Amino acid sequence: MEVLLSWDKALFLWLNGLGTPSFDWFWMMMTHRASNILVYFGLWLFFGFRYSWKTAVYLLLFAGLLVFCTDQLTNLFKVQVGRLRPCYDEEIKTLVRLVKPSCGGRYSFFSGHASNSFALAVFFGLIFKEPYRFLLPALLFIAFLIAYSRVYIGVHFPMDIFAGAVVGSLIGLGIFRLWKLFKLRFLS
Repeated sequence: MEVLLSWDKALFLWLNGLGTPSFDWFWMMMTHRASNILVYFGLWLFFGFRYSWKTAVYLLLFAGLLVFCTDQLTNLFKVQVGRLRPCYDEEIKTLVRLVKPSCGGRYSFFSGHASNSFALAVFFGLIFKEPYRFLLPALLFIAFLIAYSRVYIGVHFPMDIFAGAVVGSLIGLGIFRLWKLFKLRFLS
């Protein structure tokens, strides 16, 4: 495990060190919560106009449940695992290129930005899969950018991002299956 954590730190330092001030604005925009909110609020509005506002209200509730589940699981893991963020890690904190003014909470495993972004991408991508096959890959790409932004700005290790992406994707898939059952039973 120590070897894996050592590789993770080395990969973090390399990726974080690739950053330049001329791109900081882009990655700060990607890491901002509004990036997810704008994308999925827009898709929710599209859903309401295209299909049904009654169903869109239920979709919003399911999206809220999804975010609640990923946030709670993320917080549980952060406290239980207790892995320090790179900017708090005594071994490397002087080498971290911290782009934002503060580091955030002390713990990093796993990334809430990554888990929420991938959960929403999988959930909405599967909802729109039939008529819009291109949407799932596009949403996963946006989720990747949001997740990577956390390494770029210096607050998460790559392993935090990877684990958050996997957990978020699984939660997104699970909530999508619940959505399908709910829709079949109550909205058909």
